[in-house]
Amino acid sequence: MRLLQRYILFELLRVFTLMITVLTVLLVFVGAFQQASNQGLGALLVLKILPFIVPSMLPFTIPATLLLTVCVVYGRIAGDQEITAAKAAGINVLSLLWPSFILGGFLSLGSLLLSDQVIPWAEKNIEKTIACELETIFLEKLRSQNQIHDPNSGISITVMGVRDKTLLVPTFRYSPPGKNPVHLQAEEATLEFDLTNQQVILHITKGHIDFPGKPRFYVEKDVFPFPLPSQTAMAKPRHMSVRSIKSELGDLQEKQGEFEFQRDIEVAMLLALGDFERFQSPEINTDLPQNHVEEKRKNKLKTALSSRFALSCSCFFFVLVGCPFSIAQARRQFLTSFFLVFVPILLFYYPIVLLTINLSKLGKIEPSWSLWAGNLGLLCIAFHMLRKVLRN
Repeated sequence: MRLLQRYILFELLRVFTLMITVLTVLLVFVGAFQQASNQGLGALLVLKILPFIVPSMLPFTIPATLLLTVCVVYGRIAGDQEITAAKAAGINVLSLLWPSFILGGFLSLGSLLLSDQVIPWAEKNIEKTIACELETIFLEKLRSQNQIHDPNSGISITVMGVRDKTLLVPTFRYSPPGKNPVHLQAEEATLEFDLTNQQVILHITKGHIDFPGKPRFYVEKDVFPFPLPSQTAMAKPRHMSVRSIKSELGDLQEKQGEFEFQRDIEVAMLLALGDFERFQSPEINTDLPQNHVEEKRKNKLKTALSSRFALSCSCFFFVLVGCPFSIAQARRQFLTSFFLVFVPILLFYYPIVLLTINLSKLGKIEPSWSLWAGNLGLLCIAFHMLRKVLRN
């Protein structure tokens, strides 16, 4: 029996390694092109960030690839009557499933480590690489699109063309928050990126500047610093480690406690003074706008924390369903078995997961238990299939 289990485990590892390699390579190129299109990256820069894109693809490819692997291996040995021969030799079918259960458990743990440690590390390296290549990215965008607009910093740049690192007939519009825009048009200009001070230094030649409420004036050569356009907003929960998520949740909870304590003091003062009319005032009955933002952020963080564990464990639950189903089908056509088991998962499991994630982000349901609903459904199906296989 030990020899048979080692044989099955070796087959699982061999098929899984081959399939995950092929699928990841295909999806990595898709992810690379997506990064290139979203941020205007050049081919050389895409090659630099390519190794860091791989970890972000694996949590999505591992569960489906593992399901396909068990369908291939157990479907083939069942179709070759090896399961029947093992039963005739007095070997329990459940003992033949242990290699897949062990592999599913290790891959679930690996997916969790990828989501918690490797993906945040990879995202930081992507951002660091892009930050070091800001000048190249800007020039590539201007060369291909002839304009750049960053609403967060209020900077808009339009050019007639780009020659090497020189902007031809550029037009700049700088709109600081709460202030009137400043327009600048020049014959030529160059950009210098100061990452230390988070600034873009604009060097212009033969330009006209329009300040709000002042007449246009001409400059032969001048230098103007602007804030560095924002590359990333607040960190996405998916790109944060479990420790970082818990730390931020603790900070938000502390702020919420301080807000509630302040409100309790205000209510106590109103009661002491007998000013009951102010109980109907907006500052007592409504939350501050920043509290709504913090509440949304807290819901997203809690959802990301729970979904990280639930989705990582999906590898194990996919194995629980796929193995007995493939043995029950006993077909050599592993793709048929795969589609017969994956289509219901695609139609029911993932919609349930996406629905619970969205409701959790909105604060409608508690993510700590609701995000496990899909895995619970898979467990019920797996229990039914295992009973059927063990009886036959």
